[in-house]
Amino acid sequence: MTMTNGYHTSTTPPPPELPAELPISSPSPPPSVVLEKETPLPPPPSTATATIGSVIEPPENPMSDVPTTTTTPEECMTSFKEESNQIKDLSPTETKALDDFKTLIQESITNNKDFTFLQNPEKPISDISIWGIPILKDERTDVLLLKFLQARDFKVKDSFTMFKDTLQWRKTFEIDSLIDENLGVDLEKVVFNHGFDKEGHPVCYNVYGEFQNKELYQEMFSDGEKRLKFLRWRIQFLERSIRKLDFRSGGVNCIFQINDLKNSPGPAKRELRVATSQALQLLQDNYPEFVAKQVFINAPWWYSTFYTMISPFMTQRTKSKFVFASTAKTPETLFKYVNPEHVPIQYGGLSVDYCDCNAEFTIDDPASVVTVKPASKQTVEIIVNEKCLFVWEIRVVGWEVSYGAEYVPNNESQYTVIIQKARKMTQIDEPVISHSFKINEPGKILLTIENPTSKKKTLLYRFKVSPLTE
Repeated sequence: MTMTNGYHTSTTPPPPELPAELPISSPSPPPSVVLEKETPLPPPPSTATATIGSVIEPPENPMSDVPTTTTTPEECMTSFKEESNQIKDLSPTETKALDDFKTLIQESITNNKDFTFLQNPEKPISDISIWGIPILKDERTDVLLLKFLQARDFKVKDSFTMFKDTLQWRKTFEIDSLIDENLGVDLEKVVFNHGFDKEGHPVCYNVYGEFQNKELYQEMFSDGEKRLKFLRWRIQFLERSIRKLDFRSGGVNCIFQINDLKNSPGPAKRELRVATSQALQLLQDNYPEFVAKQVFINAPWWYSTFYTMISPFMTQRTKSKFVFASTAKTPETLFKYVNPEHVPIQYGGLSVDYCDCNAEFTIDDPASVVTVKPASKQTVEIIVNEKCLFVWEIRVVGWEVSYGAEYVPNNESQYTVIIQKARKMTQIDEPVISHSFKINEPGKILLTIENPTSKKKTLLYRFKVSPLTE
């Protein structure tokens, strides 16, 4: 039912398919510099580097558009760029369409036509509101009405019809009372919000695999009444999420959807297929331009068939926002749009869903993403220039590499300290490893990943420092 603490610089830009992290706005800790070096295997690489000094530079801003191409559902499809919601960015023709749209609404209210179905002795028609926003009362009206115009290519009459039909559907579906209704449904593992994408959109996860639970499936889809209840719950979740968006000019007013298809019931499940088609139709007709992107991950082999079946129910504009990724490409695809510190650990990221299992790092601590090529050795060298407690965590998605860590003091008379002896990491090891080390004199931390496989690997790491107390 789809519906940074730290600082570091790199001597090489991030790989094109994995954009850099968001700029850091928090106070800078003690000076340090990061070098990321790659060496083919064999021969063994040298880790010697020139001294860089105490330079602090924020990471490059990654807010560039992610390129897309027209392909099969297994890959990205042609994408409409999310249009601006700022009036100053509209063309003269679009500005006139918005003015005409508002005039048409005002005339309908004044003449008591078109919206008569909203008549209520306790609330005049002039108090029309939608998603908690009163229409024609403040600047948020422009942003909201732009969604209807964009969905209908700025055709004013078509946009007005969509707006009116949406109000009619909301009244029939009893949306205003649905917001606070207790539906007695516990589906927090099926649909949940977690983090934000690189453009600030809240990210919503839809986990279809949960419906492999036969009891849950029967409870949600076994008959029309139960399917309607599930649909009402999903609409309620969406409505509550929308009301947290910022409808002011320049604000974030779309949701980024991630749909996990791992272990999802196949297209033979008629009940789920019917419910999906119903939801798609309702979302297209009544929630214009609320989805920034629809990313389908862990897509199974049969999904192309399923997609073909539901495709006729979707507009080209809706389909253009779809991105598909197989299980092998799930983390790589997600990191194009969502920084790894915002991606849950089960999807290849570093976020642990706000639990207390790793108090050192939060969703606000940025991570670096590095591609480790096949048969190569990647060394991350972090130069630290004063006494501190150095804490870091590291992950290679899927592991099957060797990982080691050491501290090399600048004073050549001092010995190198082996923090983590190089060892083979497999898929059954912990997905994320954390370490800490007390640094009493300037030196450098070396994190080494050796990838002997024939596949590229995605390396994630982040660190922070705190002063040593006497």
